[in-house]
Amino acid sequence: MAVRIRLQRHGKKRAAFYHIVVADARAKRDGRCIERLGTYNPNTNPATIDLNFDNAVNWLEKGAQPSDTARAILSYKGVLMKNHLNVGVRKGALTEEQAQAKFEKWLEEKNAKVDGKVKNLADAKAKAEKDRLAAEAKVNEARAAELAAKNAELAAEVAEVEAEATTEEVAEEAAAETEAVVEETPEAAAEEAPEAAAEEATEEKKEE
Repeated sequence: MAVRIRLQRHGKKRAAFYHIVVADARAKRDGRCIERLGTYNPNTNPATIDLNFDNAVNWLEKGAQPSDTARAILSYKGVLMKNHLNVGVRKGALTEEQAQAKFEKWLEEKNAKVDGKVKNLADAKAKAEKDRLAAEAKVNEARAAELAAKNAELAAEVAEVEAEATTEEVAEEAAAETEAVVEETPEAAAEEAPEAAAEEATEEKKEE
């Protein structure tokens, strides 16, 4: 029976994740599997892979053939490297200790690359957030300056209107006072005229 290590699709549309399974090569893609080795979620960055390492190596040693995507995943997690070193140990090219030392060195280098990628992604995300906040701050400053200019213009217009209103009030008051003076003058003259005539008549009698 030909056995393959491949992916089995699960999840929602446009948000799929996969089970890494061992299945008969003649079985349907999402059909019955012999064993589930782990999961693969490409929706995260970097992708999340949960794998039973020892069982995956064991199945490779038994002759299971991985699909192209499964091979890339197994290579990424070091399963292919471990199987290759085990073959070397079985052939006598390496001792168990040498194989383990080589694998640990490879694993350290791989983890350093992964950590570097995660750090770069985090830095890029932080920079993008900083740039976004700076852009928002500039927009807010521009809006504040525009609002301040509008407020200053409105205040100038209000002050001009108030000044015009004050000038008109002063002019109206002055006109009212002038009219009052003009109206009072004839009346006062009329009141003073009889008194002046009486005084003149009295003086004339005295002279006679």
